[in-house]
Amino acid sequence: MIKKCLFPVAGYGTRFLPATKAMPKEILPVVNKPLVQYGVEEAAEAGIHEFGFVTGRGKRAIEDHFDISYELEHQIAGSGKEDLLTSIRELIDHNTFAFTRQVEMKGLGHAILSGRNLMGDNPFAVVLADDFCVGPGNGEDGVMAQMVRLYNQFRCSIVAIEEVPADETHKYGVIAGESMKDGLYRITDMVEKPAPEDAPSNLAIIGRYILTPDIFDILERTPAGKNGEIQITDALLEQAKNGCVLAYQFKGKRFDCGSIDGFVEATNYVYENIYKKQK
Repeated sequence: MIKKCLFPVAGYGTRFLPATKAMPKEILPVVNKPLVQYGVEEAAEAGIHEFGFVTGRGKRAIEDHFDISYELEHQIAGSGKEDLLTSIRELIDHNTFAFTRQVEMKGLGHAILSGRNLMGDNPFAVVLADDFCVGPGNGEDGVMAQMVRLYNQFRCSIVAIEEVPADETHKYGVIAGESMKDGLYRITDMVEKPAPEDAPSNLAIIGRYILTPDIFDILERTPAGKNGEIQITDALLEQAKNGCVLAYQFKGKRFDCGSIDGFVEATNYVYENIYKKQK
């Protein structure tokens, strides 16, 4: 069973400066909730209840968010505003949260390796909060729940993918694979941020993973790749060549909240399709 989820949240969020000068980008609100809270809720919906965060300098607000604020709760007691804290209090009451620091920024692979002490010798999920995902609706599972169901069947590492325009492959890790069934591929190759002419397909990896614990040993011996960073795609490619890694074309929508345009699109979507319906 997948019981743990890792959130690499040490990045600087430079595309959102000056807003992120003193505030983590993961705390930026999508309407009335921080971006990172949506990711935790998605994982909790999938039955995951142990959360680890790989943070960095200036990220203390994330830790504070997943903690009780006695002063705030005292101030709003009896004011009719207590219900506004219901969603975060439920997360705090029913899940555990642990934090460690990535001392140097050496890429996503290094960030995941930095969380080894939090994940232990267990299969685990990884959520990149920048990728805000919503399920297909109508009572169907969210993206992480879909992936957990697949893991329970195949027991190997799984990455979420979606089709992207050919001229945007340089932004992503891109896979080539053998189709197993509709929307599910066995990976045969992975390339980190290829130019369009070098991309093996237009199927791009997005920020949802399920990883088996042997990934840590692979990451330890993975040399720095593009931009001098330890790339998770390099480690996953080794896993794929020596065993099996699946790519899953998930059901639902994804917004790139690492960009201004994607963040605004996500905010508009949540306001129209979630927030207004809950009022």
